[in-house]
Amino acid sequence: MKIVKTLKNKIVNRDATVKQALKIIESNHQGYAIIVDQNGFVEGVLTDGDFRRWSLTQSIIDLDTAVGSICHKQFLALTYDSPIETIRNRLSNERRFVPLVDGHNRLVAIAEQKQEIIWLSDFAVTTNSKTFIIAEIGLNHNGSIETALKMIDLAAAAGVDSVKFQMRCLSDLYLNGGNANDIAEDLGSQYVLDLLNKYQLSNEEMYAAFDHCKKVGVIPICTPWDSTSLGLLEAYGMDAYKVASADFTNHDFLIELSKTGKTLICSTGMCSEQEIVDSINVLNNHSANFVLLHCNSTYPTPYKDVNLNYIKKLKEISNTFIGYSGHERGHHIPLAAVSMGAKVIEKHFTLDKGLEGNDHKVSLLPAELSEMVRQIRELEVAMGSGDSRIPTQGELMNRNTLAKSLIAARDILQGEKFTDDMFMIKAPGKGLQPNVKKALLGTFAKRSFSTGSYFFESDLPNAIVSDRKQFKFNRPFGVPVRFHDYKALSVDSNVDFLEFHLSYKDLTFDIDKNFSEIFDLDFIVHCPDTFEGDFLLDLSSLSEQHRKRSIYELQRTIDLTKNLKKYFNKATTPLIVVSLGGVSEHGPISNEERQQRYELMSQSLKALDTRDIEIIGQTLPPYPWYFGGQLYLNLFVFPDDTVEFCKKNNMRVCFDISHSMLTCNQFNLSFSNFVEAIAQHTAHIHIADASGVDGEGLQIGEGQVDFKHLAERLDILCPSASFIPEIWQGHKDNGSGFWTALSRLESLF
Repeated sequence: MKIVKTLKNKIVNRDATVKQALKIIESNHQGYAIIVDQNGFVEGVLTDGDFRRWSLTQSIIDLDTAVGSICHKQFLALTYDSPIETIRNRLSNERRFVPLVDGHNRLVAIAEQKQEIIWLSDFAVTTNSKTFIIAEIGLNHNGSIETALKMIDLAAAAGVDSVKFQMRCLSDLYLNGGNANDIAEDLGSQYVLDLLNKYQLSNEEMYAAFDHCKKVGVIPICTPWDSTSLGLLEAYGMDAYKVASADFTNHDFLIELSKTGKTLICSTGMCSEQEIVDSINVLNNHSANFVLLHCNSTYPTPYKDVNLNYIKKLKEISNTFIGYSGHERGHHIPLAAVSMGAKVIEKHFTLDKGLEGNDHKVSLLPAELSEMVRQIRELEVAMGSGDSRIPTQGELMNRNTLAKSLIAARDILQGEKFTDDMFMIKAPGKGLQPNVKKALLGTFAKRSFSTGSYFFESDLPNAIVSDRKQFKFNRPFGVPVRFHDYKALSVDSNVDFLEFHLSYKDLTFDIDKNFSEIFDLDFIVHCPDTFEGDFLLDLSSLSEQHRKRSIYELQRTIDLTKNLKKYFNKATTPLIVVSLGGVSEHGPISNEERQQRYELMSQSLKALDTRDIEIIGQTLPPYPWYFGGQLYLNLFVFPDDTVEFCKKNNMRVCFDISHSMLTCNQFNLSFSNFVEAIAQHTAHIHIADASGVDGEGLQIGEGQVDFKHLAERLDILCPSASFIPEIWQGHKDNGSGFWTALSRLESLF
């Protein structure tokens, strides 16, 4: 059981709408909300089940209904001063919470069946949450409120979740009243008292620092060292408290802290295991919400004494979330702690390691703090779920290039029974993997194969694959092609155009020598992204040499497009789809650099001869796959700056649905809003599904895109824009991936 006094994410006013109440329930991860009037008197409760039961009785579900009219009014509440055992006994798997009220029925707290969630202000620590990172300023402001405020700004810029201070009432805390000149004190105590007397902030300055934390978006936390300080922090409204290692064996103070109902972050430095167990029992007996931090309280801690493996034992004996408070040099040990399951990291922070005070020398400088936060966030992503092993999009791309395939070792007639001598294994991995041979052996060929032919999914015994047909769409549609397969993919279907996806070698293709007929179609060209010498086209590069070559390569593509036009009867002003650039190697760039690079991109476009063709930049994903690995993209990623660039440069876009869905997933953007912004500037659409932050080019219906809603908005916002199904590897097996996509889209577009 735990007693919760932080109520802002658990209560809803009776006049609020059902929709607002559901948002509270969703955000608190607990499945309920307490309904109160304007004075805090409890009127009812609303759970997930209550909402479901109400909705089943409604012919039309009106989420704007006042929640006070639908909440469950027959509920159990207990007085806050009820015995702990009485409260605990009323909780069960069926009754997961009980409101605790005062004598006037005003909500004071909530008793909850202990669950796998700990709240630090509005940050939910769960098994799957990101790490809660605390920048410990402590006394490292050295008594200057200006320095403290500057450090808060730098910590926030580094990306921490919280900034921590310490508060002491020296006259109450020390037997000698905090006298730094007491010659009877030991040398160590004299040193600490001297620092405290010189460098403590006043209470008013502390409050100003806490307010500034909230202003810049980090959670203020403080360590109270005595009851007087705790009272001052309670009066301020502190949401959570840090318990210093020195106080973890102070059971009376632990009880006092527990009674606040706030979450306690408890360091365990200087404690034996039995002392840790005893203090855990005290906290549990008083229904405290707490996280334990593994810690060694020496400054700096020798690496041999860190004992990170004790995190596992601490988790076992506490049955709560574990973190790490580090006093060693550097920031690599906290990274290891996160890899071992630490959900809270605390690290000291300073502007100058040479300042007076023993905390400074074990602290991180601003750049080091930023690097630690960045590396922790990267590590969290790299840890994954551990649930299964599925090849990533990048791996599949590399497997297609580097792996081997089943190949027909001789001509095979339709209906022949597959035997082992019919197969050979050769690179690249364009067809079925070699391990699939066993699924074919003993079955019968569904088609004829010539020597050297690849085997595909459609050749498997129970495969169901869509084939080309006469499709019906409300807008022009086509398929992606290469110079080697455009004829095969354009027959027996009614495509309106072909989109030629060029490699850099295709720019040397002799069109007049190889094109012998004129097509009654339109066409689009997709410019290569990469060129000989590992060169990536980028019209926004900060390198003038790189920009010049990008302009040169794009102009070659333009010239080829102009020459290709005479072979397509319906071509007027051919579109050229281009990934215009904005790549970075080690991380996203700043807003300032983005604007600079947009300006360079604009200048580069003006250097091109674009007569008789139209350049359309495609919307790009945050993490593109180039050269078999992942990089970062920064331009044509976000909707607002993309639209702004289009307006300034009179440009339309290729709206890549898959790319933009990945952007919305990465940055928690509304995909509907993205569509509303971009579609009005769209000339052409690449359609594929998407998943996560880099799963692009998926088959329709196998990702996260709501294609029904998408089609409805595109019909209104850009009804004449053309489209292709840009399914990754959709060209294999005579374009089966494209035909499947078109079949699934036909009822929508």
